[in-house]
Amino acid sequence: MPLQVSLNVAIPDDEIELSAIRAQGAGGQNVNKVSTAIHLRFDINASSLPFFYKHRLLNLRDSRITREGVVVIKAQQHRTQEQNRDDALRRLQELIREASVVRKSRTPTKPTKSSQRKRVEGKVLRGKTKELRGRVGDD
Repeated sequence: MPLQVSLNVAIPDDEIELSAIRAQGAGGQNVNKVSTAIHLRFDINASSLPFFYKHRLLNLRDSRITREGVVVIKAQQHRTQEQNRDDALRRLQELIREASVVRKSRTPTKPTKSSQRKRVEGKVLRGKTKELRGRVGDD
């Protein structure tokens, strides 16, 4: 079943490489003999994603994306392979959706005259308060 990214964009299963590996960390005997962690690899350039998605993903500054344009996700939070597989696919889906969101450009604004005046007045007041904190009788 393809991974649905949006209403009209889906990633076929053959473009996502999933491999089971042994999980790291504590877990007793089970962690040493059962490969429950999932290692997901997704090549952005070789995928069937539209150009817009590819371009946005490749321009992301994300540690999960290699220089070659391969998304690498390691899922090992859960105890079962199926849960880790679902987690890895969900995280890939979130990454692609996050990259596709077009951020609204920020329009720089100037502070108002009254806000500038209030700021300076506040600084003057604080300065006077601090000035009064000096030692008494050091004239």
